[in-house]
Amino acid sequence: MIPELAAIKINQPAHRALRGVGIQTLEDLSKWKEDDLLALHGFGPKALEILKSTLFEYGLAFKA
Repeated sequence: MIPELAAIKINQPAHRALRGVGIQTLEDLSKWKEDDLLALHGFGPKALEILKSTLFEYGLAFKA
């Protein structure tokens, strides 16, 4: 079972940034490019690495 994004341990500004653009699930997240996420206010490299490994764990990846 794929967890909801809210259950993943990233900082609150990163969670707010993702919610602000409508990303609520890992499937939603996999439709985004890494650079586009890093451009969001409050979203940084640490959150990106955590989410990248979580996506990989569930057979998903960021958009190329």
